[in-house]
Amino acid sequence: MLQNDRYTYRVTWSEEDGEYIGLCAEFASLSWLASEPEAALLGIRQVVADVVADLQKNGEPIPEPFATRKYSGRFMVRVPPELHRQLALEAAESGVSLNRLASDKLSRIPC
Repeated sequence: MLQNDRYTYRVTWSEEDGEYIGLCAEFASLSWLASEPEAALLGIRQVVADVVADLQKNGEPIPEPFATRKYSGRFMVRVPPELHRQLALEAAESGVSLNRLASDKLSRIPC
């Protein structure tokens, strides 16, 4: 296993496979199937460790964990003009900026 592994893992049930599937957000193409969720997590962590070791050996870049990346808090979203108009109107009627309205709406989306 990787020492100080800070990658983002998730284990979920795969109805298609009839097993739990371990996933890593930083390595979206990797997965590990197992009959128990704990085994799926251990499996994907080992696969990631093996891939990172191979990348290091070959001098290739290694993805930075999401947990250690720095974020500015800014990103641009393109929307259709009609939606832009509707949101601008809603923001004006609510007495807030469009940025504040969008931020509030995004904060209500379950993660």
